[in-house]
Amino acid sequence: MNILFLCTGNSCRSQIAEGWAQHFAHGKHTIQSAGIEAHGKNPRAIAVMQEVGIDISSQESTRVSDEMLAAADIVVTVCGHADEHCPALPPGIQKMHWPLPDPAQASGTEAEIMRVFRASRDDIRERVADLLASLSAA
Repeated sequence: MNILFLCTGNSCRSQIAEGWAQHFAHGKHTIQSAGIEAHGKNPRAIAVMQEVGIDISSQESTRVSDEMLAAADIVVTVCGHADEHCPALPPGIQKMHWPLPDPAQASGTEAEIMRVFRASRDDIRERVADLLASLSAA
């Protein structure tokens, strides 16, 4: 099973989803993330994942390619922009949409912003765990 997490810039939400999926899949699935554009990696996303023992610092911020889409069995869009601008998928590819708010848009003190990032991380963790559990049950 090849799962592709897709967002606008592949800097935060899709990176976190890829990290969780790699962690939970234990090599049983091919896991990728990409963006409609590549904005680079968000240091706060890396930091909050490091807090739970998952290192996503070596993941790349990648622009989605036709090859990535063709190889995917499931494409999960993690923001409205990616859902609206997702290229046409080849037949047989399942598309899911998770309308996740962008933690990179959070404002306030550093502590308040990091609280938003942690909440996003934990929400994505549950969604990824549920997705992988449903694949195992199928």
